[in-house]
Order: sequence, then C-alpha cells, then structure tokens
Amino acid sequence: MSIGKNKNSFAVFGLLFGACVWGIIWYPYRLLEEAGFTGITSSFLTYAIAALIVCLIFAKHWRGLFSQPKSIIWLILAAGWTNLSYVLAVIDGEVMRVMLLFYLSPIWTLLLAHFWLKERAGLKGVVVVGVSLLGAFIMLYDDSQPNSLPIPLSQSDWLGLSSGIGFALSNTITRKSVHLTIYAKSFAVWFGVVFMSLMSLLLFGNNFSSPNVFNVTDWAIVLLVSLMLITSTFLVQYGVTHIAATRASIIFLFELVVAAFAAYFLAGELMALNEWVGGVLIVLAATYSAIGKTD
Repeated sequence: MSIGKNKNSFAVFGLLFGACVWGIIWYPYRLLEEAGFTGITSSFLTYAIAALIVCLIFAKHWRGLFSQPKSIIWLILAAGWTNLSYVLAVIDGEVMRVMLLFYLSPIWTLLLAHFWLKERAGLKGVVVVGVSLLGAFIMLYDDSQPNSLPIPLSQSDWLGLSSGIGFALSNTITRKSVHLTIYAKSFAVWFGVVFMSLMSLLLFGNNFSSPNVFNVTDWAIVLLVSLMLITSTFLVQYGVTHIAATRASIIFLFELVVAAFAAYFLAGELMALNEWVGGVLIVLAATYSAIGKTD
C-alpha cells in the first residue's frame, strides 16, 4: 500500500513540476532575448543540448530511432512547431493571453478526433467547443474598436493559437501511433524543435547568434533551460502513466496559476477584465473536456 501511495504522490509531483516549468519557462527565454538572442536561436540551443544530453544517457534508444515508422516524421513536425511557436509567442506576447489561446487546444483535438480518428464528439464536444469559442470571443474582443472582429491581434496571439493547434495535432498523432515508444515520442519533441528552428532560420533569413558572444550567465541559462526541459518531459511522462487521464489534465492546469503569478511578479503583466472572463470560460471548457475521459 505504501509503495502505491509513494508512486501516486511522485506522479502528482511530476505533473506539478511540469506545470511549474511550463508556467515559468518563458522568463529565461526572455532573458536570453534581452541578451541579444532571438527566440529561434535560443530554442535551437536549448533543445539541441537537451537532445544531445538525452542521446548520451539513453544511447541504446537513440540507435533505434532511425528504425521508427514514418509516422514519427509527422510527430516531429507537429511537436516541433508546437514548442517553437509557444516559445516565440511567450517571449513577445502577454504570457497569460498566449497560454489561454494555447488552451483552446481541446477544440482542435475534438475536431481532429472526429474527422481523423472517427471519434464522435457528441453533446459534450459541442459544449466544449461552444464555451471555448465564447471565451475566446470575450478575451479577444477590443471594446476600443467595437466594429472589429474578435480575432488574434498580434503575431504572438497567432503563434499562441497555432501552438495549441499543433499540440492537438501532436496528441492526435500520438494516440494514433500506438506503435511508437515513449523514448521515440520524447526524441520527436526535442529533435522537432531543433529541425523547425533550423528551417525557420533558413526560410526567414534570421541570423543565428554566434555562441562566442555568450557570456557565462547566458550559457548557464541555456543549460538550465535544457535540464528543465529534460526533467519535466520525463516527470510528466511518469505522471501521465501513473495518474488517471482526467486527473492529470486537471492537475496540469496548475500551469496557468504559476504563469499568472510569474507574469505579475517578474514582468508586471496584468490581465484586463475581458481577458479574465474569457480565460475562465476557456479553463472551464478545458476542465470539462478532461472530465469523463476514458483513462
């Protein structure tokens, strides 16, 4: 009994740790941007170092990576864009606004599951979509321009929204690709960000900051973020393996609490009333979407 309780407690800790990491990880990325490094450059470095460290630790799993089925390519692209666009969004945009747009992901998950996995959404799915869209409408509505459409207003808004779409796509691919190992899925995330960062640098002509202009503090931040990514990935995987899916989804909403406090105390960001109201509706929809899932 005590062993089971210990596993359960550690699983909850793993999920809370992951929520804390993703609620605060925007801050070190902003510090790197202030030091002169673009979000694409810092994303490439942190994920590349994370991938390298994990490859050295789990060498035998790395050797089998190239024998994975082709579906891992789609997971690499989707997961890579999800994480890269999220980092770029929270660097330049309001943290909570970006996260709430990201948490519209249950809408896209339901649509993808309906049309791709042939899973019927039912009345519950309609409610989730409706409440989420209402929350987004209220949050994006600009009362200073009453005739404008309630759509994302900035590049960071669009990146946050697309990150949520990428997250839903990644989840759908993961659910469909039951033949992929946990290690393969983890590698797909890290190498996906590295690949998408390189593609962004090549396609959009962004300059890759030369590592020789880094000082010791910059390298320490990069290494810290890489270790945070590795640790949170494995702890979250442990958590979702040993905790019911419904409970895990709700626990991970703690990320929003961490982000709200961090954004206020570290960046002085405050949400407007319409953003609070819209955000509450989006969170309620995400919670309702999680309740009653098959675990």
